[in-house]
Amino acid sequence: MCGIAGLICTPDVANQGNLNAVRRMTLRMSSRGPDAEGIWKGQHVVLGHRRLAILDLDSRSNQPMHSPDRRSSIVFNGEIYNFRELRKELEDQGEVFHTTSDTEVLLSLYARYGEAMLPKLRGMFAFGIWQNDKQELFLARDAYGIKPLYYAASGQGFVFASQVKALLASGLVGRDIEPAGLAGFYLWGSVPEPWTLYKGVLSLPAGSWMRVRRGAATHSPVCWYDIRSAWNVEQVACGSEELQQRVRSAVTDAVRAHLVSDVPVSVFLSGGVDSGAVTGLVSQLGAKVKAVTVGFREFESMSDDEAPVASRIASHYGFEHEVRYFSRSEFEADLPCFIEAMDQPTIDGVNSWFASKAVAGLGYKVVLSGVGGDELFYGYPLAHEIPRSAVRNRWLTSFPGSRALLRAAIRRLPPGRVHPKVTGLPEFMGSLSGEYLLRRALFLPHELPELMDIELASEGLQRLGGSAPGIHNIKAVDAEGAVCMLDSSLYMRNTLLRDSDWTSMAHSLELRTPLVDSKLLQDLQLFHTAFKRGAGKRLLAHSPLKPLPAEVFLRPKTGFAVPMTQWLRQSTNLQNWRHSTYLSQSGTPWTRRWAGMVMDRFLSHAETEMASILAS
Repeated sequence: MCGIAGLICTPDVANQGNLNAVRRMTLRMSSRGPDAEGIWKGQHVVLGHRRLAILDLDSRSNQPMHSPDRRSSIVFNGEIYNFRELRKELEDQGEVFHTTSDTEVLLSLYARYGEAMLPKLRGMFAFGIWQNDKQELFLARDAYGIKPLYYAASGQGFVFASQVKALLASGLVGRDIEPAGLAGFYLWGSVPEPWTLYKGVLSLPAGSWMRVRRGAATHSPVCWYDIRSAWNVEQVACGSEELQQRVRSAVTDAVRAHLVSDVPVSVFLSGGVDSGAVTGLVSQLGAKVKAVTVGFREFESMSDDEAPVASRIASHYGFEHEVRYFSRSEFEADLPCFIEAMDQPTIDGVNSWFASKAVAGLGYKVVLSGVGGDELFYGYPLAHEIPRSAVRNRWLTSFPGSRALLRAAIRRLPPGRVHPKVTGLPEFMGSLSGEYLLRRALFLPHELPELMDIELASEGLQRLGGSAPGIHNIKAVDAEGAVCMLDSSLYMRNTLLRDSDWTSMAHSLELRTPLVDSKLLQDLQLFHTAFKRGAGKRLLAHSPLKPLPAEVFLRPKTGFAVPMTQWLRQSTNLQNWRHSTYLSQSGTPWTRRWAGMVMDRFLSHAETEMASILAS
């Protein structure tokens, strides 16, 4: 796991200063790779890399790495879990390798197959390969978008990096606010890709590649795999025993692949099915790892307390187990570092920040997480509730004048007595995209002028597009699958995976997600409609040959919660943070208040950091 950066210069721009620009980017990403730093300058190109050594710990695998003939150079962030199988295939074709790293395999694959290599890769990745003979850069990103990759055009050429803040640190990228990024944050609680908070800075979309020549992209990003297609595949019926065996085989294979490492591995263990099943399979595969659980004193003796159930899971599988408790005072002390590390504004990430801090504090560099189980195995109640609401409300709104009557009734409700999103019912109820927006959104489109400039809000909504902004092309075999598809390509991608990346990398920790795996998705895509109404999580719980205890599977879903409501109420420091008066109204949910606080602090920190960069 690493940080990558680069600058492809326009032919008429001298190289003076370009090296320093890339060095500033790698310095900004030092926590992503404390083990080594590399800068290489070629003709019209500078590549930079920060390394967190996980495979082939020798310095021979430091980056940028060059092919033996020096025709190509690579900077790579991620892990290719099937690199040994791919290496064997290449050796059978006459290739000779000088390291035991996955990075060298990528270089060889690209020389032989070009972009056709991408479907062969199992892993999480974002990389750039520079071809000296063509003076061309190839950029690619994994199917789920687990590893980030951002780019921008500047007066000096084309610049890319693993972090938005690294691009800003280059001094080559402007800081004008992108309306779609700001509006998207307030709508969803995170910035939806391909947008970022800054105009002209874009994310290479998940499952895409692009080429850059002479300091400019030669075309728009090309999609090599869209995970959304997996929910629109004709289904195959099979018996319960066969289905259980298919799930067991696929999930076991995914966990086995994610254990490839030359350093010790740990696992995040909550009290839920997803991390519990991963833990059980790790035990079954004979790996010696430690399970780590995060706890909060505010939750003791409550259903949100993960520690007691996690301890029983660890005992069930004979795992060494560590519980790390965090307090409000430690949260407040960490806030400056938390905001500094936050690469794009988000209302999430506090839980994964603490979990990463706990694991890194024990000396580990790799951790397995159960993220992705709910999206793949229909674990969220919304997968059932949203389609049901859409059908019911479609019938209710079919009567003439029903929406107007509802608007009139809502206007008569006393302020602060109902959830603010009730005001969006007349516009969005009845359609799947609208119902999804009502359930998942932080704010609704008509509220944005209270939070940002009215013209920026209008432009942002237009750029996001869609009758429910940001929701496009809902194609699935059924409505429940459509919700899981949306959660995978929106909520998980833009919030859970992105926050998992920056919070873990801030602690120099590689976070792996066995249940977010394109091979696993493809293995199960023919059967996913059989995962409805709890069946999927039951199948997952029974994936280990020694299944999870019944109390874990039957336990009501709580999620990985943090006592933010109590902390925001009790903390004088947090209450003094500036934010919109609109967010101070009685009954405002904590997530909305926190969004205002985060945006205020995020922008303030960005201004201070940029002033420091310009001064240097």
